[in-house]
Amino acid sequence: MNRNKQRGLTLISLILIAALLGAALLVAFKCVPVVTEYMAIVRVIKAVADEGDQGENMGSLKRSFDRRAQIDDISSIRGSDLIVYKNAGKVVVQAQYERRVPLVANVSLVFEFNTSSSGK
Repeated sequence: MNRNKQRGLTLISLILIAALLGAALLVAFKCVPVVTEYMAIVRVIKAVADEGDQGENMGSLKRSFDRRAQIDDISSIRGSDLIVYKNAGKVVVQAQYERRVPLVANVSLVFEFNTSSSGK
């Protein structure tokens, strides 16, 4: 039988593909909590901005964020880190923060987030 006509994966190529898939899954599993926390932060910021539109003062908005963050298990940002201002008569709550996720040894992923209740 001629070896040139044989097709398929060798053991070494199978191990390399498995290692690449494993590394991709490791990164994906480490990123999921960061993304879910970001979505929770966006939801809480919009809810806090709606409270501000109903007449709450800026200090109580930051305390409200802290209470909601404790319920939603948000640890990357606090109410004191929020930027609260009025734009065209509407309260805008803005947050800018960074989250580091360690991967292996001294290798980390850095996520930079900048979100606002105005949607911009």
